[in-house]
Amino acid sequence: MQKYKSRKDVPEKYKWDLTTIFKDEKEYDKTFELLKSNIKKLSDYKGCTGDCDRLYEFLKLDSETMALNYRINIYAFLINDQELGISENMDRSAKADDIYSEYSNAISFFAPELLKLSKKEYDNLFKCKNLLEYKKVLDRIYESKEHILDENSEIIINKMSNSAMDYENISSTLLNSLHNYGEIEIDGEIEKITQTNLRRLLKNKDKKVRQEVREKYFRVIEQYATVNASLLNSYVKTNITNSKLHGFKDAWDKKLFHNKMPNAAYEALISAVEENVDKLHKYFRIFKDTLKLKKLDMCDLNLEMVESDKEYSIEEAQKLCLESIKPLGDDYYNHFKKIFDNRYIDYAQYPKKCSGGYSVAGLDFDSRILMSYNYDLKSVSTIIHEGGHNVHHQYISENNPLQYRDASNLVAEVASLTNECLMSSYLANNGNTKDEKMNGVNNIIDVIVSNLFGAVREGKIEQDFYNYVADGNSITKDYMDKRVKESIDMYYGDVVNKDKYYGLTWASRSHYYMNYYLYAYAFCISIASFVAGEILSGNKEMLDNYIKFLKTGSEKDVVDIYKILGIDVTDKNVYIKAIAYFDNMLDKFVELRDGVN
Repeated sequence: MQKYKSRKDVPEKYKWDLTTIFKDEKEYDKTFELLKSNIKKLSDYKGCTGDCDRLYEFLKLDSETMALNYRINIYAFLINDQELGISENMDRSAKADDIYSEYSNAISFFAPELLKLSKKEYDNLFKCKNLLEYKKVLDRIYESKEHILDENSEIIINKMSNSAMDYENISSTLLNSLHNYGEIEIDGEIEKITQTNLRRLLKNKDKKVRQEVREKYFRVIEQYATVNASLLNSYVKTNITNSKLHGFKDAWDKKLFHNKMPNAAYEALISAVEENVDKLHKYFRIFKDTLKLKKLDMCDLNLEMVESDKEYSIEEAQKLCLESIKPLGDDYYNHFKKIFDNRYIDYAQYPKKCSGGYSVAGLDFDSRILMSYNYDLKSVSTIIHEGGHNVHHQYISENNPLQYRDASNLVAEVASLTNECLMSSYLANNGNTKDEKMNGVNNIIDVIVSNLFGAVREGKIEQDFYNYVADGNSITKDYMDKRVKESIDMYYGDVVNKDKYYGLTWASRSHYYMNYYLYAYAFCISIASFVAGEILSGNKEMLDNYIKFLKTGSEKDVVDIYKILGIDVTDKNVYIKAIAYFDNMLDKFVELRDGVN
C-alpha cells in the first residue's frame, strides 16, 4: 500500500484538478468581486412581485448569483479540505462563508413578499409567460403560505427552534468529549476507548477484547442515559410545538409536507420490512456460521464476515468500476469515465488531509470527489458510490436550467447505491478468487442490512417516541430501553444473544436529533436494488427509464421522479422485491462460501 508523507509527494494523477473551476487565484478574485456586485443588485429588487418583468429579472439574477456563490464556496471548501490548517485556505473559506451570508441577507425580503400576495395576485403572475420557467420555484415558496405566521411570530419561533440545536450539541459533547469510557490493553498497548475508535475496537479478533470494550462503553452510557432521555424529550417537544404552531398536525405531518411524500409510502416500506424480518434472521445465522461462532453475541456484530488482504491499485479500482457499470450503457460509461479522464477525484491519504469521503458539486461545474484511498474493496466501493453522484449531477446539469440542478436526498442515493449493487453482482460473477467474489457480495449485503433493515427499525422507533410525546407522555430511560429491546427482539430474533446493555443503544444515536432523516436511505436502497436487478436481467425499458431518471432535476417532485422508473412509492411490492434481492444475495454468498475455489 502506497503511503505519502505530504500532499506534495502525491503524483498529480491522483490529485483532483480544480483548474476547471478556477484556473488561478486571479480568476477566483475576479469572480468574487462579480458575486459581490450581483448581491448588491439583488437588494434593489424589493417590491419586484408587483411587476412580473422585474420579478423575472430578479429570479434570473438570483439563479446566476447562486451559481457563482456555489462556485466560490465549494472551491474554498475543497482547497481547505485537501490540506487542513493552512491559514490562507482557512481565510479564503471564512470569506466564502461570509459572502454566502451576505447573499442570504440580500434576498431575505423575497419569500415574505411573495407570501403576502393573495392567491389571485399570485396566479396572475404567470400571465407573464417567461415566469413559467420559475413556476416550480415560486410554487414551493408560496404553497407554504398557510404554514407561515406573521414576521414577529416567526422571529420568536425561530429563536425558540434554534435552541433545539443545543440539545443535540450537549448530547454530542457528552458522547464525544466528556465521557470517559476507560482504556483497553491490546497486544501490550494501552488504548483509550472513544467514539471514533469504538467501531474499530469492536472488530478486534479477540472476543475478550470486544466484550471488555462493549462493557466499558455501555457502563458509562448507562450512567448518563437519564440525562440523554431528558435531552431527547426536550428536542422532540420543541419540534412538535414548532410544527403545531405552523399549522401542522404534528412533526411527522410537517416532514411529509416538506418531503412531498405520502404517508402511504412509509407505511408500505415499514410493513414490507417488518413482515420479512425472517430474512434478517437468516443473515445473522449466515453471519454466525461463516465466522464459526458457537454463539452470536452483541459484541460480535461489528466483525467482518469476509476478511480479505487483497489490495487494489487505483488503476485496478478504476477498471473494476468501469467494468461494473457497463450494463448501464455506453453513454453512462462515457460519463463515468469522464471522472477519471478529468481528474475529478482526490485519492491519496496523507497527514492534514480531511478524512472521509464525499462528492460535492456546483450548479455550473461537475462534482469533485474527496476520499482516503486505502487500497481495499471498501475504497473501490467509495469510488463507484461517489462516482454515481457525480454522473447523476452531470446528467442533471446537462438537462436542466440552473434553478433545477439539485436532487432531493430521497432520490440522490439511488444513483450511488445502484452502482454498488452492480459492482457486487459483477464481482460475484467475475471475481478472480473465491474471497473476492464473497467480499463483493458481502459489500451490498452490509449496505442493505444497515440502510434498509437498520434504517427502518430505528426510523420506526423514532416515529413511536414522537407519537408517545405527542400523546402527553415524556421520554424516559425506561421507556426508551423497553422500546429498543422490543425492536431488537423483533429484528434480531433468537439468533443474536442479547446482553444486559442491548436496550441502551438509543442513548448513543445522534440521528435521533436529525428529524426523521433515516427513511431516505431505506427508500433509496430499496429502489436501487430493484433497478439494478431489473437492468441486470436485461430489462431495456428499465435501463432507458433509469437514464431519464438521472437526467431529471428538481422541477419534479420526488413521487413524480420515481414514476419515471415505473415505481409507485406506495406500492409495497417495490420493497418486497428489494428484500427478495437481499435474500438472493444471501443465497449467493452461501453458494460462494460453500463452493470450491
